[in-house]
Amino acid sequence: MVACMLFAVQLAKGYEGQKINSKVTRVTVFLNSAQVMRTAAVSITPGTSTLVFDNISPDVDVQSIQVKAAGEFTILSVKHELDYLNEQTKEKRIEELEEQKKLIQDKLDMQNNLLNIYQEESAMLLKNQQVSGQNNNLDLVKLRQALEFQTTRLTDIRKKQQAIKNEIATLNIQLRKFDKQINDMDAGNSKATSNVLVTVSSTKILQAAFTLSYVVKNASWFPVYDIRAKNVNSPINIVYKANVSQQCGEDWRNVKLTLSTGNPTTSGSKPELTPYYLNVGMYALNSTTSITKVTGKVFSGREMLIGATVKVKGTSIGTVTDASGSYSLQVPAGNPVLEYSYIGYETREMTATQPVLNVNLNENKNTLNEVVVVGYGYSNNADKALRGKVAGLAVVDSSIPITVKQIENQTNIEFAIQNPYNIPGDGKQYLVEINSFELPANYQYYVAPKLSTDVFLTATLTDWNKYNFLSGEANLFFEGTFIGKSLIDTRSTNDTLSLSLGVDKSIQVTRTLQKDLKEKKSFGSTRKVTRDWLIAVKNRKSQPVNLLIEDQVPVSQNSSIGVDVQQTSGAESDKLNGKLSWSFMLNSQQDKKLQVKYQVSYPKDQSVIIE
Repeated sequence: MVACMLFAVQLAKGYEGQKINSKVTRVTVFLNSAQVMRTAAVSITPGTSTLVFDNISPDVDVQSIQVKAAGEFTILSVKHELDYLNEQTKEKRIEELEEQKKLIQDKLDMQNNLLNIYQEESAMLLKNQQVSGQNNNLDLVKLRQALEFQTTRLTDIRKKQQAIKNEIATLNIQLRKFDKQINDMDAGNSKATSNVLVTVSSTKILQAAFTLSYVVKNASWFPVYDIRAKNVNSPINIVYKANVSQQCGEDWRNVKLTLSTGNPTTSGSKPELTPYYLNVGMYALNSTTSITKVTGKVFSGREMLIGATVKVKGTSIGTVTDASGSYSLQVPAGNPVLEYSYIGYETREMTATQPVLNVNLNENKNTLNEVVVVGYGYSNNADKALRGKVAGLAVVDSSIPITVKQIENQTNIEFAIQNPYNIPGDGKQYLVEINSFELPANYQYYVAPKLSTDVFLTATLTDWNKYNFLSGEANLFFEGTFIGKSLIDTRSTNDTLSLSLGVDKSIQVTRTLQKDLKEKKSFGSTRKVTRDWLIAVKNRKSQPVNLLIEDQVPVSQNSSIGVDVQQTSGAESDKLNGKLSWSFMLNSQQDKKLQVKYQVSYPKDQSVIIE
């Protein structure tokens, strides 16, 4: 007991000092963290004193804490400590919901008690039936009356029991809804805060303006785009947006928000090349098939997780799950690693080696008592400027004009948003508009019939680098209709950016083999195989289209294997990779046929796979 009292005294000493009420005024959100800036007006007394900046996020990177102030005094030390005694207060709305939840729980307890009473009465009546049946001396009339009474009463009890069970089921549904709503609103509320203790020394009384800044980890943003085109003769309109989220244990209310393309969590050390040694017996791994889109569901046990974040690791590409726990994400080539995260659950990584990935997340034991589940919801009443539109996503009222200042630094780009924003610490995605551009575009239809006979409308943008886009998903709208999603991949160093605007079924393409696939001829020790492909295309649209068709012929990497290209219908060819391309205008209702014919010769005793 004495030890506990001593510990309490020692703990309380850590909080001695002048409490300073600071306010979050500016936040810079990086791709995987954020820098928070607080300001406060402080009255400093003569001598040495300790200023306690309380109600700070417990998720602070201690090495990043900076304290600045101007005046005739000296800052002696800066210290950080967690504060478990000063728990974050719950919002009034959460308290109201908990009171309503208690009323439902009381009703549920009452119904369960009634159900137990009826069960006991039913058991007593059934026991009396057995006793009556064993007593042969009872009067038959009285026995019949007793049985009729018991039957009537048991029937009435069964009806009441069923009604109670129905009521219990309804109350349980209401209780689960309240649990989800409360946990949804309370998800970002950590049970601890932290304090920054600043020791100062002064010779006189004075007023000073303090600025406190620090980095928190549980914050991020990733871009999303809306790409709109009226028709193939109009410019492209691109709306650049950001999905911002944070769960660092504090709310950012009415703050100046800056989005940075920097990422302080990545290594700042440059890579070093190591020797590349060759030796006999080496082998090359077969490259896996690259996919461009991954879909699936994110769940935990039998519960679908709504508003979970799915990101391509090491990039700015991401999305969130919808009201059914489903997601669809455009991914870059090369089978990237996907990161799945959700409030109160452990983050999981999976390599995108197949187009469908259903992911089960485990609850984070450290936060199990704090967070149960986050359901389909929207921002709380205190944030009236934020209104939920989809699961896990809230947007700002579009009637407010957004002013954004773009700042280009040496290693990153910053988008300083002049309008104040509210970003609660609930881990949800909040949609922030960065900018809107109208760019001239060259439209062209594209098809690679060897891979797919679908014809894609593409738009080519020049000088796109000056807009500082990041890689991210794009929602496509053409002629006023949502036509799907695409990916803006900015990792290319080209000055031209090609956007895919979806499939147009009005242009039909086929690719067929004209001769027997197994046609082979042998001449002495050499075998010759001929392939003759016919590509047929027809424009069923009411206007002409600019069409690019790409195919290929094989390329030999062995002197004993020869490739004789016999017909390409005037295609432009690349000798290094065998790519063939035809670019032409195709009028309405016009069709065109292209031929690709080649012969491969190789030693008869060798095996060569030819398409």
